[in-house]
Amino acid sequence: MRSEEVFSVRGDAELIARAGHLFESAQTEFLCAARDLKTWSQPEARAAIRNRMRATDSSDFTSRKLLSPVALADEEARAHLRLVQRKGALVRISGSPLPHETILIDRRVMILAGRETPTGREYTVTTSQTLVDGVHSLIRAIWDTALDPDTYLRSNVPHLDADGRMTLEALGSGLTDESAAKRLGVSLRTYRRRVAALMANLEADSRFQAGLRAGELGLPRSRP
Repeated sequence: MRSEEVFSVRGDAELIARAGHLFESAQTEFLCAARDLKTWSQPEARAAIRNRMRATDSSDFTSRKLLSPVALADEEARAHLRLVQRKGALVRISGSPLPHETILIDRRVMILAGRETPTGREYTVTTSQTLVDGVHSLIRAIWDTALDPDTYLRSNVPHLDADGRMTLEALGSGLTDESAAKRLGVSLRTYRRRVAALMANLEADSRFQAGLRAGELGLPRSRP
């Protein structure tokens, strides 16, 4: 690419066609910041990254993944993170909001993920050194305060009050919302409001993720 070039593509196929060679040319650092693992989840994009990681055997090369706690709510995602750690990648979980989902290569190329469209996610690719340096500095500042996944899980156990613990117990019981609300002696609306609050507290996108996260954290459950 020419110096200072900025261009946009749509969909993983176009991203790899126009910028895939940038993955292969990485020499010193591959830094990925994302809310979870879904942004870069398409086979073509993942294959390009995996190929680059397999080809890199230099001790001077560093691969970093900076993710939000949502990435830990899914067992498949946690297994993937453990795998990339075993292969030498550095993984950290940030308690702070992350900027747009971003890949930075050698502090010279930035790929910024945009909105999802019917024809694929939009990406912006740039070699503007001013933009690359600014975003890199921001992400590295977040990285420096982030924790590795195991430490995060041990140290960031959310507090659940009595209502939260009873709601967690009800979620794990397999009851319908109506039955759970009746069991707890609250209205259906109140119960669903408590479920929403519990999911937010556990940083989960679904009830299933909330259950996984609670079990992983070893959160105590109330008894009926």
